[in-house]
Amino acid sequence: MVIFTLLHFSPTPTSLWIGITALILVAALSSLTIARSSQRRRTTLLEGMRMLAIAMVVALLWQPEWQKIIQPESKPQIVILHDASKSMETIDASNTSDMGPKVLSRAEAATKILASDDWRTLESNGKNEVTRISFAKAAPDTIAGTDINAALTDALKRHDNLRAVIMLSDGDHNIGTSPITAAQKMRMRDIPHFAIPVGSTKRLPDIEILTVAAPGYGIVGENVQIPFTIRSSLDRQVRTVVRMRDESGLEQSKNITIAPNSETYESMLWRIRQEGSSTLQISLPVHEGELIAANNTHKFSIAGRPEKIRVLIVESLPRWEYRFLRNALSRDPGVELSCLLFHPTLGPGGGPHYISAFPSKPEDLAPYDVIFLGDVGIGNNQLTKEQCTLIRGLVENQASGVVFLPGSKGNQFSLLDTDLADLMPVVLDDKQRKGIRDPLAAPLTLTSEGRSSLLTLLGENEEENPEIWRQLPGFHWHALVIKAKAGAEVLAVHGNSRGKFGATPLLVTKSAGNGKVLFMGIDSAWRWRRGVEDLYHYRFWGQVARWMSYQRNMAAGKRVRVFFNPERPQLSDTVTLNANAFEPDGSPCAMARCRSISLHPTDAANASASKNWNPPGALSADASKSTNPATGNSASPITTTNPTRSKQASSPKDRKSKKPDNPHARKSSKKSPASPEAASSSPIRSPHSSMKSTPSPNHAPLLQAPLSGPTGSPSPPSSHSSPPSGPPANSAANSK
Repeated sequence: MVIFTLLHFSPTPTSLWIGITALILVAALSSLTIARSSQRRRTTLLEGMRMLAIAMVVALLWQPEWQKIIQPESKPQIVILHDASKSMETIDASNTSDMGPKVLSRAEAATKILASDDWRTLESNGKNEVTRISFAKAAPDTIAGTDINAALTDALKRHDNLRAVIMLSDGDHNIGTSPITAAQKMRMRDIPHFAIPVGSTKRLPDIEILTVAAPGYGIVGENVQIPFTIRSSLDRQVRTVVRMRDESGLEQSKNITIAPNSETYESMLWRIRQEGSSTLQISLPVHEGELIAANNTHKFSIAGRPEKIRVLIVESLPRWEYRFLRNALSRDPGVELSCLLFHPTLGPGGGPHYISAFPSKPEDLAPYDVIFLGDVGIGNNQLTKEQCTLIRGLVENQASGVVFLPGSKGNQFSLLDTDLADLMPVVLDDKQRKGIRDPLAAPLTLTSEGRSSLLTLLGENEEENPEIWRQLPGFHWHALVIKAKAGAEVLAVHGNSRGKFGATPLLVTKSAGNGKVLFMGIDSAWRWRRGVEDLYHYRFWGQVARWMSYQRNMAAGKRVRVFFNPERPQLSDTVTLNANAFEPDGSPCAMARCRSISLHPTDAANASASKNWNPPGALSADASKSTNPATGNSASPITTTNPTRSKQASSPKDRKSKKPDNPHARKSSKKSPASPEAASSSPIRSPHSSMKSTPSPNHAPLLQAPLSGPTGSPSPPSSHSSPPSGPPANSAANSK
């Protein structure tokens, strides 16, 4: 490389002639003055100084500057930048050749352009050096993004004899500073920049299976609800058939209607038939006008697991509803039943499946997954307030379920003075404690939520289910309910009765901490056996037991149970980790200690975690990743909190989405999940940080000691066969 400098003038035509004329006139006048002067020596000196001053003025008028001239020894360089970001995988580029499909991905189209022989003309028979450079290629497990400014700036820095830059990109610039900065630098160096756009400026006519939010596992022999999202860019409504098929060729189909130019949310039912993992494929037929057929299918995996449910039924009088409910659950091979009958005159019931007293210790009550509370309350030979406190702790902190089955005695009104009052999902009318009896049978009508819930699915598919409910025998007695409480989901209402707040809700569900609550305001479900024997009655109560026990059942047999949510994280999601610790007998750990919870980022993204302390037996952590748009890299703040033995305060999540957050139920997006609040301390800036805590010295009561289920996890799904949290994991962090 040769470098030299020279003085360079940049006069305008006007300033050039003015300067020349001025110099000529001054020179002529100086000569004339010298010729006339008697003291020529002195006059010559003065005129010379005048001539020099005028020459300097003229020189300044001609804009003088020193120029540094660099003559590179290398060849002139031409750089071809091609985009390798995730957005280049979009299939919307037209194929100009006759071979292959009509539509290619942007990356495939860019590859075809780069492979063209037309680039050889740029080399000019070896006089120019042509270099191909990819940019915006994301490393594994990092947040993807396109920084066009960085690509252009890097080309300017690395090439000292750069003559031109050609860029193949879709123009999707989403991180870093504006590319205008780099473009200005190129203009100052007289380096032209040629942009070749790749891809379509608008969405091509297409129907795409966008996401399938299937649960990670389901119970063998039971239905799983699999939500999916379809995106259409067609200008017309499409009626089509969605098919789901497994590896053995077994197929399930559903008729759906896809709205034009929007996203459609649907779900299908699939029965798990065997243990272990299975691969399923959901597909749509290709419709007229579609240009892309590859995105009409989507494959996913789901695992089948066996079940064992422990159920406790507590009742005061053996009414018909209790007798048939006991028969239904005792004959269910997946249910281990215990019954406690507080007969007012005969005392506790005896015989197979009966227990003589309510469990007095937390560890004795902890194994039960579901508790049915019939027409029973507080009083002699019934429940105590302390036992109600234990039941609430079992539901809220150990992910069990409770079913309220009021009766004509009105005993359940006494539960409103206990800790179970907050769990009741409805407001009862205190003036009508014994309910209302009608000589004419009234129908039970499903709501929109009930029509899409697995809890009320009595048929083989969603299409025939409403007709089955319309044909069910009606009921003659029902509890007088004023309204459902906030956050509750009404699945069925009184078909004939309406109150101040609308139709009387009779089948209502609600989330309570980690557990679930069901209110059944009629005592005539046993009448559903008419003409069909046990078909619908057994199926309904079996689904209730499985819906409430799913989470505990999936984590059974583990001393430390770790869950994360969402189960199938999407890009930019926050992943919540929950851990529960147990003693060998299944009771919560009396001396719970969190040794360490560490996040080890392997990329340039931020990793952050915050741990919320629950009472002994439960731990939870919240992990997420994000990238600094300016730098793409920063440290990993870790926040720790101190243990507490009080109940955890909860606050609704602020992240909302158009799509359901919970992938296991379409209607779950209407619920507001709660998560414990953490009092954070100073963050530790380290990419390999850990969180440590001190043990809690005493054994907490059952109300404060979770045994199962994530603390602060999103609200449970509206189906018994869809898990509210994912499979066990030691750590999780979302990545993009």
